[in-house]
Amino acid sequence: MIRIALPAHPEEHVALAVSPLHECVPSLHVLLGPKHHALHHDWVRRMRTLDPALRRELETLGFLYRRQIPDPFAPSADDAPESFEQEVARFRALPPELLLAGLGRPLYDHGGAGDRVFGERGVRETMLARAAADGGEPARGAAEQLLDRPVEFAGRLAGVLERYWQESFAAEWGRIEPVLARSIVEAGRLIAAVGIWPVLGRLPAHCRVDLERRELQIDLPHEHEVEVSADNQLVLSPSVFVWPHLRVNCDPPWPLALVYAARALVREAEPRIPPAELLRILRALADDTRLRVLRLIAERPRTTQELEPLVGLSRAGLSKSLQRLAEAGLVVSRRDGYYVVYTLAPERLDALSTALGRFLEPD
Repeated sequence: MIRIALPAHPEEHVALAVSPLHECVPSLHVLLGPKHHALHHDWVRRMRTLDPALRRELETLGFLYRRQIPDPFAPSADDAPESFEQEVARFRALPPELLLAGLGRPLYDHGGAGDRVFGERGVRETMLARAAADGGEPARGAAEQLLDRPVEFAGRLAGVLERYWQESFAAEWGRIEPVLARSIVEAGRLIAAVGIWPVLGRLPAHCRVDLERRELQIDLPHEHEVEVSADNQLVLSPSVFVWPHLRVNCDPPWPLALVYAARALVREAEPRIPPAELLRILRALADDTRLRVLRLIAERPRTTQELEPLVGLSRAGLSKSLQRLAEAGLVVSRRDGYYVVYTLAPERLDALSTALGRFLEPD
């Protein structure tokens, strides 16, 4: 498990940053697994026009970004934002040992120990076998190049990313960069007003916040405890293409970073309830009898005949209450022979909570 502990006033040690290179690489993760990224299907369809030779090379190198994003592409806390070209140049200039450790990690997690683990018995063949499982013999050959000639491999990767940027992603960056800039402003306001945790939004199932310990806990097969401080800043980076994940970098020499879904994407993914409909749902709930009926149905599906004596209403009065709850979408009915069975609609309650929170959220 990764544990990231924050001080009492973390805003002093938090940097907000966006990175065109980092956003470019997760877009390839989406491109290779579109079924898991419903919000990006329009973009994936536009990418069908990619040059076939470029797409084949992107798939050959897919072992790098199919499941995770390599460490060298982590967003930086540098004061001056860098262009894509500057970031690629900085990547090309990394020493061989860092290139190998960072780019080899998707094939074998060294747990922060660096590239020396790759020389252990059996590790090399494991890495080559995993690459081949991802992309066949071309991918295995690319992995051999990475292990034997990391600088040469990094140059190959940088060239592919530059071509991908020029042919397609530069235009996409022009569209999403304003979205990320607004997310930075939103994050700054949230941190100043209520703290860091709301910035991250709804966390994936394997992540949780321990408020008492002021700690983010990420359930991954990687044991690491890290404290945010003046000497170890936390970089928060909003992203369009990271959704629905939360990505973490925690091993030196790379910056401690959390890449989270930009709030605009989170809002787009949330169920929508228009204000007029929200009011109708709240009115349906604003009655003691209807709340009792809903509570009974929440325990288990029930028929009208079962509900009558439990609620103490006439059949006509009960039918009226059930009709109001059904119109609000809070219960659904189905016929089972002679009986009509009512069941709770939990996704509607989730949508209600989200819609009410959004309505109360300051602009």
